[in-house]
Order: sequence, then structure tokens, then C-alpha cells
Amino acid sequence: MMSENLRNLCKQLRLAYVADAFETVEFSTPEDFLTNIFTKEIEMRELTKIERNLKKAKFLENKSLESYKWSSAIRLPQTVNKEQLESLDFIRDHQNLVLVGAPGTGKTHLASALGRRACEKGYEVRFYRVAHLVEELEKAHRNGKLGAFRKKFDDVQLLILDEMGYVPFSKEGAEILFQLITEFYEKKSLIVTSNLEFSQWNRIFIDSRLTAALVDRLIHHAHIITYSGESYRLTNALSRIN
Repeated sequence: MMSENLRNLCKQLRLAYVADAFETVEFSTPEDFLTNIFTKEIEMRELTKIERNLKKAKFLENKSLESYKWSSAIRLPQTVNKEQLESLDFIRDHQNLVLVGAPGTGKTHLASALGRRACEKGYEVRFYRVAHLVEELEKAHRNGKLGAFRKKFDDVQLLILDEMGYVPFSKEGAEILFQLITEFYEKKSLIVTSNLEFSQWNRIFIDSRLTAALVDRLIHHAHIITYSGESYRLTNALSRIN
């Protein structure tokens, strides 16, 4: 068992995991011991960082790219391929992804899976159902805390906006959301999922000029991924009934 003095030294040196791992590390020379124990410290720091990133992202479901089923119903643009998506090149290049298609076709799964991969690679990610985010923005605005709320996104490198189009926004909510998206423009990345084509986004934002400006910012540096076919959820439900 590590002595209290040695444990305090680890604490001063900010070696958070050495105290728990030093007795299990295999070695044949003092150099091996130091190499292995420091390697273990680094590995544990990385795992802790990933866990922290995932917790802060607040995904609604635990989705991964390993469990995602790429199918012919998913139409990728010529600007990007599957491998580039999975390697997160779009985040590095401050580009957006817009996933458009019917409900239940796998848009949220892909968005969440890419977000999870980003967390694992050290990126700061946040996941929001768009309606819930607008509610929080409006509440912060009413309470005079909008500036403080928006500062929460300062270190965020990828923002996932899920289900754009299910609920229309008030004029105030639409304008505040537009301001937040504008702050990400050419600096960070967005993934947006929607069941509506861009021509129908006036249903959400009401103001046609605001809608045009928003779409312009989203698609200027974006890869548009479209989904065709029936809902996976509906198909699975019907197969269970039959």
C-alpha cells in the first residue's frame, strides 16, 4: 500500500492515477517501472477526459459508429465520403453536416455516433433537441442571463441540433437561435437533423429573411446528407406485430 507521504507527493505532482496503479504495474528495471506507470497515468487521464466529454455532451442515447448501419437509403454528397465523416475531417475544417429525411431513418443515430466519436477524440460536444435549446435560450433571455448562457458554448467545437422542424419557434426564439448559429459560422461545426427540406423551413422560423440567412450560414460550408426510404422504427415495429 502506498504511504501517505508518497500519496501526497503524487497529489502535488498532479499524478491522479499513480497511487492506484503502482502496485499492478509490471517491470524489470527502474526505467521500465517509470515508463509503465507514467504510460498508465496518461491512459487513465485520456479515459477520464473522454468520460467527462461524454457526460457534458448530454447525448440522449448511447449510439456508436460501430453499431450504425450504412445503407443505400443514405445519400452522401460528392463533397464527403464515409471515411472522411468517421475521421471527423469536417470538425477540423469547421464545416457543418445537415442530415435531412423522414423521421426514424437514422439521422439522430448518425449525429449522436459522430458526436460520440468526437468526444473520444477530445472535442467538446453538446447535443440538444432544438426545441429544448430554444426554450432554454428564451428562458435565459427573459431572466437577463442570455450572455452567460451563450458563454457555455465558448469551448464547444461541435454542436448537434436534433429534430429541426418538429416544433415552430416564436420570433424571439428564432432570432436568438440564429444568433447562436451565427457565432459558430466558420469557427466551429454544427450537425443539424431535420425532417424538412430547406424550402419548408419557413414553417419553423416564420420570418422568410431570417430563414434565408440561417440556411445560407448552415449550408455555406456544409455537407448535405439525405435519407430516403421508410422509417426503421416503423418497419421494426410492424415486423414485431407480424
